[in-house]
Amino acid sequence: MKKCYTYDDINIIPKYSDIEHRDKINISTRFTKKTLLDVPIVSSPMDTITEYDMANEMLEWGGVGVIHRFMSIEKQSRQMKQLKYQFDSYFSQDEKDWDKEYEEATEDDDRELILHIMDGNDRWSKRPLCAAIGVTEDYLERARELELNGCNVLLIDVAHGHHKLVGDAIEEIKTRLPSIEVIAGSVATGEACEYLCEKGADAIRIGIGNGSLCETRIRTGVGIPQVTALLDCVAVADTYGCPTIADGGIRTVGDVCKGLSCGADSIMLGSLLSGTKETPGEIEKVGKWPNEQLYKKYRGSASLDSKKSRGNNKNVEGNHKVIPYKGKVKRIITDIQEGLRSSFSYVGANNLSEFHSKVELIQVTRAGNIEGQPHLL
Repeated sequence: MKKCYTYDDINIIPKYSDIEHRDKINISTRFTKKTLLDVPIVSSPMDTITEYDMANEMLEWGGVGVIHRFMSIEKQSRQMKQLKYQFDSYFSQDEKDWDKEYEEATEDDDRELILHIMDGNDRWSKRPLCAAIGVTEDYLERARELELNGCNVLLIDVAHGHHKLVGDAIEEIKTRLPSIEVIAGSVATGEACEYLCEKGADAIRIGIGNGSLCETRIRTGVGIPQVTALLDCVAVADTYGCPTIADGGIRTVGDVCKGLSCGADSIMLGSLLSGTKETPGEIEKVGKWPNEQLYKKYRGSASLDSKKSRGNNKNVEGNHKVIPYKGKVKRIITDIQEGLRSSFSYVGANNLSEFHSKVELIQVTRAGNIEGQPHLL
């Protein structure tokens, strides 16, 4: 029987570093085969995490938000259209002919600055606008409408990605909508990853049964600890040149760093972003001033609460809770950016590619884990 590991079982080994300024470390990454992110953060397609407000905020900060599918086609498409409009407004602010500006520049410093701007514009043009779909009923109609309204990446959002319906959906979308990229999952084995890559997936979502509200392992006994799942899947995905997204098991910024250390190209977040201003839902007030406390609802996509809102109460594998209100999501994104750059510097890595090649992991005991937590004598 194979021994498996999760984030609490490992630490990153510090190495020699010659990095003088952490703020110069590049934390950009691939999201899919054709799209790029300035920050390796993806907001989860949960109905209490990502709608337009979160997707727009993630876009502005250099990550990506996946607009969830638990709404009508019309509403989801309308949100995508709104996001595309915002994307175009960011991109169209710079209307200069930079090729001409470069040719006419006389100073080396000016030329260097213009090249930097041109590189930034090129990266911006490769940003993803992403939304989730299923694999049954209206999924093709939903995919078409999303593409018409600006979506360039679709995420097939199902619990078990190693499935015939998922493979068929990838092939169908690739045939009917050849310009759009497809992220497939969720999976947790190299065999499943190979299946999706062979079907034409442009990125793989990795993680089964490890979300903070997920009860899959409790109710079904199915799942693989995330570190083992990542190592197995990334080894296969890399042979296909297919980016990977680590989804689930993230409780701290350190876990985000560990996810990338296992070879993932980006990290999907749910609970870390929950309770923020940009998440869907109303702020709930409990108590009276001056002891008033603020909360927001957070629920798993397979929770009874979520399924009931869609007229279904079968195959429940999730939970729901209320989260203390956290304010704007930018504080969390900034914390993650700082943590990533610090982690890269401990390994002597200037970018994610170097981090992947230089990083080494060590197994830690339970006592070692406790030692790593804040403690007093």
